[in-house]
Amino acid sequence: MMDFDFINPTRIVFGEGKEKEVGSLLSNYGYKKALLVYGGGSIKRSGLYDVIVESLKEAKIAFLELSGIKANPDVSFVKEGLSIVRKNPVDVILAIGGGSVIDVAKSVAVSYFYKGDPLDFNRHRLAPSRALPIAVILTIASAGSESSDSCVISSYEEDFKGGFNSPLVRPFLAIEDPVLLKTVPLRQRNAGIVDMMMHSMERFFAKSNPFQLADDWSLSLIKNVKNAAKTLLNDQNNMDALAALMLDSSLAHDGLTSLGKKPCFVVHPLEHALSGYNPHIIHGEGIAVCYLGWSRYVYKQDLAKFSRFARFVFDIKENNDEKAAIMGIEAMEAFYKELQVPCSLKELGLFSKDIPSLTNLATGNGTRVIGCYPQSLNKEDVEKIYNLCL
Repeated sequence: MMDFDFINPTRIVFGEGKEKEVGSLLSNYGYKKALLVYGGGSIKRSGLYDVIVESLKEAKIAFLELSGIKANPDVSFVKEGLSIVRKNPVDVILAIGGGSVIDVAKSVAVSYFYKGDPLDFNRHRLAPSRALPIAVILTIASAGSESSDSCVISSYEEDFKGGFNSPLVRPFLAIEDPVLLKTVPLRQRNAGIVDMMMHSMERFFAKSNPFQLADDWSLSLIKNVKNAAKTLLNDQNNMDALAALMLDSSLAHDGLTSLGKKPCFVVHPLEHALSGYNPHIIHGEGIAVCYLGWSRYVYKQDLAKFSRFARFVFDIKENNDEKAAIMGIEAMEAFYKELQVPCSLKELGLFSKDIPSLTNLATGNGTRVIGCYPQSLNKEDVEKIYNLCL
Protein backbone atom coordinates (compact mmCIF):
# COMPACT_ATOMS: atom_id res chain seq x y z
CA MET A 1 0.00 0.00 0.00
CA MET A 2 1.30 3.44 -0.93
CA ASP A 3 1.76 6.23 1.61
CA PHE A 4 -0.93 8.89 1.43
CA ASP A 5 -2.14 12.14 2.95
CA PHE A 6 -5.92 12.32 2.62
CA ILE A 7 -8.41 15.02 3.54
CA ASN A 8 -11.78 15.84 2.06
CA PRO A 9 -13.10 19.08 3.54
CA THR A 10 -16.42 19.00 1.67
CA ARG A 11 -19.30 19.27 4.10
CA ILE A 12 -22.31 17.34 2.76
CA VAL A 13 -25.69 18.59 3.97
CA PHE A 14 -28.01 15.81 2.86
CA GLY A 15 -31.78 15.52 2.93
CA GLU A 16 -35.12 16.66 1.60
CA GLY A 17 -35.54 20.43 1.45
CA LYS A 18 -31.98 21.20 2.55
CA GLU A 19 -31.59 23.69 -0.31
CA LYS A 20 -33.82 26.03 1.70
CA GLU A 21 -30.95 26.40 4.17
CA VAL A 22 -28.39 27.67 1.66
CA GLY A 23 -28.67 31.29 2.78
CA SER A 24 -28.16 30.57 6.46
CA LEU A 25 -25.36 28.11 5.72
CA LEU A 26 -23.41 30.61 3.63
CA SER A 27 -24.10 33.37 6.14
CA ASN A 28 -22.75 31.22 8.96
CA TYR A 29 -19.49 30.95 7.02
CA GLY A 30 -19.39 34.74 6.82
CA TYR A 31 -20.09 35.16 3.11
CA LYS A 32 -21.90 38.27 1.91
CA LYS A 33 -21.99 38.13 -1.90
CA ALA A 34 -22.24 35.15 -4.24
CA LEU A 35 -21.99 34.36 -7.92
CA LEU A 36 -24.77 31.93 -8.82
CA VAL A 37 -23.76 29.55 -11.62
CA TYR A 38 -26.41 27.38 -13.25
CA GLY A 39 -27.53 25.87 -16.54
CA GLY A 40 -30.67 26.38 -18.60
CA GLY A 41 -34.17 27.04 -17.39
CA SER A 42 -34.79 23.80 -15.48
CA ILE A 43 -34.09 25.27 -12.04
CA LYS A 44 -36.59 28.03 -12.76
CA ARG A 45 -39.25 25.71 -14.15
CA SER A 46 -38.94 23.43 -11.13
CA GLY A 47 -39.15 26.30 -8.64
CA LEU A 48 -35.67 25.60 -7.24
CA TYR A 49 -34.38 29.01 -8.32
CA ASP A 50 -37.09 30.81 -6.35
CA VAL A 51 -36.34 28.74 -3.24
CA ILE A 52 -32.64 29.60 -3.43
CA VAL A 53 -33.20 33.30 -4.09
CA GLU A 54 -35.61 33.56 -1.17
CA SER A 55 -33.12 31.85 1.13
CA LEU A 56 -30.28 34.13 0.04
CA LYS A 57 -32.39 37.25 0.46
CA GLU A 58 -33.50 36.20 3.94
CA ALA A 59 -29.84 35.82 4.88
CA LYS A 60 -29.03 39.20 3.30
CA ILE A 61 -26.61 37.65 0.82
CA ALA A 62 -26.31 39.63 -2.41
CA PHE A 63 -25.78 37.71 -5.62
CA LEU A 64 -24.88 37.92 -9.30
CA GLU A 65 -25.71 35.30 -11.92
CA LEU A 66 -23.96 33.29 -14.63
CA SER A 67 -26.51 31.12 -16.43
CA GLY A 68 -26.92 29.03 -19.57
CA ILE A 69 -24.07 26.59 -18.86
CA LYS A 70 -24.17 23.62 -21.25
CA ALA A 71 -22.84 20.07 -21.02
CA ASN A 72 -19.14 19.71 -21.87
CA PRO A 73 -18.82 23.43 -21.10
CA ASP A 74 -16.75 25.65 -23.35
CA VAL A 75 -14.15 27.98 -21.86
CA SER A 76 -16.27 30.91 -23.08
CA PHE A 77 -18.58 30.32 -20.10
CA VAL A 78 -15.60 30.66 -17.77
CA LYS A 79 -14.54 33.90 -19.44
CA GLU A 80 -18.07 35.25 -19.14
CA GLY A 81 -18.06 34.44 -15.44
CA LEU A 82 -14.69 36.11 -14.97
CA SER A 83 -15.97 39.25 -16.65
CA ILE A 84 -18.84 39.37 -14.17
CA VAL A 85 -16.84 38.85 -10.97
CA ARG A 86 -13.95 41.10 -11.96
CA LYS A 87 -16.36 43.99 -12.44
CA ASN A 88 -18.36 43.10 -9.32
CA PRO A 89 -16.24 41.02 -6.89
CA VAL A 90 -17.88 38.25 -4.87
CA ASP A 91 -16.62 36.26 -1.90
CA VAL A 92 -18.16 32.86 -2.77
CA ILE A 93 -19.35 30.97 -5.85
CA LEU A 94 -22.55 28.93 -5.60
CA ALA A 95 -22.94 26.28 -8.31
CA ILE A 96 -26.48 24.95 -8.81
CA GLY A 97 -26.46 21.88 -11.02
CA GLY A 98 -24.25 18.96 -11.93
CA GLY A 99 -20.71 18.41 -13.16
CA SER A 100 -20.67 20.90 -16.03
CA VAL A 101 -22.01 23.75 -13.92
CA ILE A 102 -19.73 22.91 -11.00
CA ASP A 103 -16.65 22.69 -13.23
CA VAL A 104 -17.34 26.12 -14.71
CA ALA A 105 -17.63 27.45 -11.15
CA LYS A 106 -14.32 25.80 -10.27
CA SER A 107 -12.58 27.24 -13.31
CA VAL A 108 -13.87 30.73 -12.54
CA ALA A 109 -12.76 30.29 -8.92
CA VAL A 110 -9.10 29.62 -9.79
CA SER A 111 -8.91 31.84 -12.87
CA TYR A 112 -10.12 34.86 -10.89
CA PHE A 113 -6.61 35.16 -9.45
CA TYR A 114 -4.85 34.47 -12.77
CA LYS A 115 -4.46 36.87 -15.69
CA GLY A 116 -3.75 34.26 -18.36
CA ASP A 117 -5.87 31.76 -20.28
CA PRO A 118 -8.09 29.70 -17.94
CA LEU A 119 -7.25 26.62 -20.02
CA ASP A 120 -3.61 26.89 -18.94
CA PHE A 121 -4.64 24.91 -15.86
CA ASN A 122 -6.40 22.25 -17.94
CA ARG A 123 -3.39 22.00 -20.25
CA HIS A 124 -1.18 21.48 -17.17
CA ARG A 125 0.97 24.50 -17.95
CA LEU A 126 0.76 25.58 -14.31
CA ALA A 127 -1.09 24.76 -11.11
CA PRO A 128 -3.55 27.18 -9.49
CA SER A 129 -2.30 29.01 -6.41
CA ARG A 130 -5.51 30.59 -5.11
CA ALA A 131 -9.25 30.15 -5.54
CA LEU A 132 -12.53 31.66 -4.50
CA PRO A 133 -14.49 29.32 -2.20
CA ILE A 134 -17.07 27.10 -3.92
CA ALA A 135 -20.41 25.80 -2.62
CA VAL A 136 -22.78 23.49 -4.48
CA ILE A 137 -26.46 22.68 -4.62
CA LEU A 138 -26.44 19.35 -6.44
CA THR A 139 -29.26 18.64 -8.91
CA ILE A 140 -27.94 15.55 -10.72
CA ALA A 141 -26.03 12.50 -9.49
CA SER A 142 -23.21 11.87 -11.92
CA ALA A 143 -19.85 13.61 -12.06
CA GLY A 144 -19.02 13.73 -8.35
CA SER A 145 -17.60 17.20 -8.90
CA GLU A 146 -19.42 18.36 -5.77
CA SER A 147 -16.79 16.63 -3.61
CA SER A 148 -13.85 16.12 -5.97
CA ASP A 149 -10.67 18.07 -6.66
CA SER A 150 -11.06 17.82 -10.45
CA CYS A 151 -12.17 20.35 -13.05
CA VAL A 152 -12.83 19.57 -16.73
CA ILE A 153 -13.32 22.31 -19.34
CA SER A 154 -13.50 22.25 -23.16
CA SER A 155 -12.54 24.51 -26.03
CA TYR A 156 -14.94 24.01 -28.91
CA GLU A 157 -12.65 25.93 -31.26
CA GLU A 158 -9.74 23.56 -30.63
CA ASP A 159 -11.64 20.26 -30.15
CA PHE A 160 -10.03 20.21 -26.72
CA LYS A 161 -11.35 18.76 -23.47
CA GLY A 162 -9.11 18.30 -20.47
CA GLY A 163 -9.03 18.36 -16.71
CA PHE A 164 -6.77 19.23 -13.82
CA ASN A 165 -6.75 18.35 -10.14
CA SER A 166 -6.20 20.72 -7.25
CA PRO A 167 -7.37 20.75 -3.63
CA LEU A 168 -8.25 24.40 -4.20
CA VAL A 169 -11.28 23.46 -6.33
CA ARG A 170 -12.81 21.00 -3.90
CA PRO A 171 -16.10 22.60 -2.75
CA PHE A 172 -16.34 23.35 0.96
CA LEU A 173 -20.10 22.69 0.97
CA ALA A 174 -22.43 20.40 -0.99
CA ILE A 175 -26.17 20.55 -0.38
CA GLU A 176 -27.81 17.34 -1.60
CA ASP A 177 -31.57 16.85 -1.77
CA PRO A 178 -32.37 13.57 -3.55
CA VAL A 179 -35.90 14.81 -4.32
CA LEU A 180 -34.31 17.10 -6.92
CA LEU A 181 -33.29 14.01 -8.93
CA LYS A 182 -36.94 13.40 -9.79
CA THR A 183 -36.81 16.22 -12.35
CA VAL A 184 -33.71 14.91 -14.17
CA PRO A 185 -34.51 13.55 -17.66
CA LEU A 186 -34.16 9.76 -17.80
CA ARG A 187 -31.42 9.78 -20.44
CA GLN A 188 -29.33 12.20 -18.41
CA ARG A 189 -29.89 10.25 -15.20
CA ASN A 190 -28.79 6.98 -16.79
CA ALA A 191 -25.69 8.54 -18.34
CA GLY A 192 -24.88 9.86 -14.87
CA ILE A 193 -25.17 6.36 -13.45
CA VAL A 194 -22.54 5.16 -15.93
CA ASP A 195 -20.22 8.04 -15.06
CA MET A 196 -20.38 7.64 -11.28
CA MET A 197 -19.79 3.90 -11.57
CA MET A 198 -16.74 4.54 -13.74
CA HIS A 199 -15.22 6.88 -11.15
CA SER A 200 -14.95 3.93 -8.78
CA MET A 201 -14.18 1.42 -11.55
CA GLU A 202 -11.18 3.46 -12.72
CA ARG A 203 -9.87 3.30 -9.16
CA PHE A 204 -10.67 -0.38 -8.68
CA PHE A 205 -8.86 -1.43 -11.85
CA ALA A 206 -5.72 0.43 -10.78
CA LYS A 207 -2.87 -1.69 -9.44
CA SER A 208 -3.39 -2.90 -5.88
CA ASN A 209 -2.59 -5.67 -3.41
CA PRO A 210 -5.00 -8.36 -2.11
CA PHE A 211 -5.59 -6.49 1.16
CA GLN A 212 -6.51 -3.15 -0.40
CA LEU A 213 -9.50 -1.87 1.57
CA ALA A 214 -10.15 0.76 -1.10
CA ASP A 215 -10.92 -2.02 -3.59
CA ASP A 216 -13.59 -3.44 -1.29
CA TRP A 217 -15.12 0.01 -0.94
CA SER A 218 -15.06 0.50 -4.71
CA LEU A 219 -16.80 -2.79 -5.43
CA SER A 220 -19.48 -2.17 -2.81
CA LEU A 221 -20.15 1.31 -4.16
CA ILE A 222 -20.33 0.09 -7.76
CA LYS A 223 -22.77 -2.67 -6.83
CA ASN A 224 -24.87 -0.24 -4.80
CA VAL A 225 -25.17 2.04 -7.84
CA LYS A 226 -26.08 -0.90 -10.07
CA ASN A 227 -28.77 -2.12 -7.67
CA ALA A 228 -30.24 1.37 -7.25
CA ALA A 229 -30.28 1.80 -11.03
CA LYS A 230 -32.11 -1.49 -11.52
CA THR A 231 -34.69 -0.47 -8.92
CA LEU A 232 -35.26 2.81 -10.77
CA LEU A 233 -35.89 0.95 -14.02
CA ASN A 234 -39.15 -0.26 -12.46
CA ASP A 235 -39.84 2.62 -10.08
CA GLN A 236 -38.41 5.89 -11.42
CA ASN A 237 -39.15 7.89 -8.27
CA ASN A 238 -38.06 5.39 -5.63
CA MET A 239 -36.64 7.71 -2.98
CA ASP A 240 -34.31 5.16 -1.38
CA ALA A 241 -32.70 4.47 -4.76
CA LEU A 242 -32.46 8.17 -5.65
CA ALA A 243 -30.86 8.93 -2.28
CA ALA A 244 -28.35 6.12 -2.83
CA LEU A 245 -27.40 7.53 -6.24
CA MET A 246 -26.89 11.03 -4.91
CA LEU A 247 -24.61 9.91 -2.09
CA ASP A 248 -22.80 7.35 -4.26
CA SER A 249 -22.02 10.10 -6.76
CA SER A 250 -20.20 12.10 -4.09
CA LEU A 251 -18.34 9.15 -2.58
CA ALA A 252 -17.24 7.72 -5.93
CA HIS A 253 -15.04 10.69 -6.81
CA ASP A 254 -13.91 12.16 -3.48
CA GLY A 255 -10.70 10.11 -3.34
CA LEU A 256 -11.81 7.65 -0.66
CA THR A 257 -11.84 4.66 -3.01
CA SER A 258 -8.25 5.26 -4.09
CA LEU A 259 -6.61 5.50 -0.66
CA GLY A 260 -3.21 3.84 -0.77
CA LYS A 261 -3.36 3.43 -4.55
CA LYS A 262 -2.23 5.37 -7.59
CA PRO A 263 -5.20 5.44 -9.95
CA CYS A 264 -4.35 6.17 -13.57
CA PHE A 265 -7.60 7.10 -15.24
CA VAL A 266 -7.80 5.66 -18.73
CA VAL A 267 -11.48 5.39 -19.75
CA HIS A 268 -12.12 9.05 -18.94
CA PRO A 269 -9.36 10.45 -21.19
CA LEU A 270 -10.48 8.07 -23.94
CA GLU A 271 -13.95 9.58 -23.63
CA HIS A 272 -12.73 13.17 -23.36
CA ALA A 273 -11.50 12.85 -26.93
CA LEU A 274 -15.01 11.86 -28.01
CA SER A 275 -16.90 14.74 -26.40
CA GLY A 276 -14.04 17.12 -27.19
CA TYR A 277 -14.42 16.14 -30.85
CA ASN A 278 -18.21 16.39 -30.67
CA PRO A 279 -19.51 18.38 -27.65
CA HIS A 280 -23.02 17.04 -28.24
CA ILE A 281 -21.93 13.60 -27.01
CA ILE A 282 -23.12 13.01 -23.45
CA HIS A 283 -20.10 12.22 -21.29
CA GLY A 284 -21.60 9.17 -19.56
CA GLU A 285 -22.68 7.65 -22.86
CA GLY A 286 -19.17 8.06 -24.24
CA ILE A 287 -17.81 6.47 -21.06
CA ALA A 288 -19.90 3.34 -21.65
CA VAL A 289 -18.59 2.94 -25.19
CA CYS A 290 -14.96 3.48 -24.20
CA TYR A 291 -15.12 1.12 -21.23
CA LEU A 292 -16.35 -1.76 -23.37
CA GLY A 293 -13.56 -1.26 -25.90
CA TRP A 294 -10.84 -0.77 -23.28
CA SER A 295 -11.87 -3.73 -21.12
CA ARG A 296 -11.89 -6.09 -24.10
CA TYR A 297 -8.42 -4.86 -25.04
CA VAL A 298 -6.73 -5.28 -21.63
CA TYR A 299 -8.70 -7.78 -19.52
CA LYS A 300 -6.29 -10.69 -20.10
CA GLN A 301 -3.51 -8.71 -18.41
CA ASP A 302 -5.27 -8.87 -15.02
CA LEU A 303 -7.72 -11.74 -15.07
CA ALA A 304 -7.81 -11.85 -11.27
CA LYS A 305 -9.14 -8.31 -11.04
CA PHE A 306 -11.60 -8.51 -13.95
CA SER A 307 -12.97 -11.84 -12.71
CA ARG A 308 -13.30 -10.52 -9.15
CA PHE A 309 -15.25 -7.55 -10.49
CA ALA A 310 -17.57 -9.85 -12.45
CA ARG A 311 -18.24 -12.16 -9.51
CA PHE A 312 -18.91 -9.40 -6.99
CA VAL A 313 -20.84 -6.85 -9.05
CA PHE A 314 -22.80 -9.23 -11.28
CA ASP A 315 -22.81 -12.41 -9.18
CA ILE A 316 -21.11 -14.39 -11.97
CA LYS A 317 -20.85 -18.06 -10.98
CA GLU A 318 -17.82 -19.19 -12.96
CA ASN A 319 -14.62 -20.66 -11.51
CA ASN A 320 -12.46 -20.04 -14.57
CA ASP A 321 -11.06 -16.50 -14.29
CA GLU A 322 -10.90 -15.78 -18.01
CA LYS A 323 -14.44 -16.97 -18.63
CA ALA A 324 -15.67 -14.99 -15.62
CA ALA A 325 -13.90 -11.85 -16.83
CA ILE A 326 -15.51 -12.12 -20.28
CA MET A 327 -18.91 -12.76 -18.71
CA GLY A 328 -18.44 -9.67 -16.55
CA ILE A 329 -17.77 -7.47 -19.58
CA GLU A 330 -20.82 -8.93 -21.30
CA ALA A 331 -22.91 -8.34 -18.17
CA MET A 332 -21.81 -4.71 -18.08
CA GLU A 333 -22.81 -4.26 -21.72
CA ALA A 334 -26.20 -5.83 -20.98
CA PHE A 335 -26.61 -3.46 -18.02
CA TYR A 336 -25.80 -0.47 -20.23
CA LYS A 337 -28.41 -1.65 -22.71
CA GLU A 338 -30.97 -1.92 -19.91
CA LEU A 339 -30.27 1.74 -19.24
CA GLN A 340 -30.66 2.44 -22.98
CA VAL A 341 -27.11 3.78 -23.08
CA PRO A 342 -25.16 3.53 -26.38
CA CYS A 343 -22.57 0.76 -26.52
CA SER A 344 -20.77 1.61 -29.77
CA LEU A 345 -19.21 4.59 -31.51
CA LYS A 346 -21.71 4.22 -34.33
CA GLU A 347 -24.55 4.82 -31.89
CA LEU A 348 -22.80 8.08 -30.95
CA GLY A 349 -22.57 9.11 -34.61
CA LEU A 350 -18.86 8.32 -34.91
CA PHE A 351 -17.38 6.01 -37.54
CA SER A 352 -14.09 4.57 -38.83
CA LYS A 353 -13.27 7.84 -40.59
CA ASP A 354 -13.31 9.64 -37.22
CA ILE A 355 -10.88 7.31 -35.44
CA PRO A 356 -7.63 8.99 -36.60
CA SER A 357 -8.86 12.34 -35.26
CA LEU A 358 -10.05 10.78 -32.00
CA THR A 359 -6.72 9.00 -31.57
CA ASN A 360 -4.76 12.19 -32.12
CA LEU A 361 -6.93 14.08 -29.64
CA ALA A 362 -6.57 11.38 -26.98
CA THR A 363 -2.79 11.07 -27.34
CA GLY A 364 -1.80 14.61 -28.25
CA ASN A 365 -0.86 13.48 -31.75
CA GLY A 366 1.11 10.60 -30.27
CA THR A 367 3.09 12.70 -27.78
CA ARG A 368 1.59 11.14 -24.64
CA VAL A 369 0.37 7.82 -23.31
CA ILE A 370 -2.88 7.18 -21.44
CA GLY A 371 -3.15 5.32 -18.14
CA CYS A 372 -0.56 3.10 -16.50
CA TYR A 373 -2.26 -0.17 -15.48
CA PRO A 374 -2.65 -2.87 -16.57
CA GLN A 375 -0.71 -1.11 -19.33
CA SER A 376 0.01 2.36 -20.64
CA LEU A 377 -1.71 3.02 -23.94
CA ASN A 378 0.24 4.56 -26.80
CA LYS A 379 -1.21 5.90 -30.03
CA GLU A 380 -1.37 2.45 -31.63
CA ASP A 381 -3.15 0.98 -28.59
CA VAL A 382 -5.69 3.81 -28.51
CA GLU A 383 -6.47 3.39 -32.19
CA LYS A 384 -7.07 -0.34 -31.67
CA ILE A 385 -9.38 0.36 -28.72
CA TYR A 386 -11.45 2.85 -30.70
CA ASN A 387 -11.80 0.24 -33.45
CA LEU A 388 -13.07 -2.22 -30.84
CA CYS A 389 -15.63 0.44 -29.88
CA LEU A 390 -17.17 0.57 -33.36
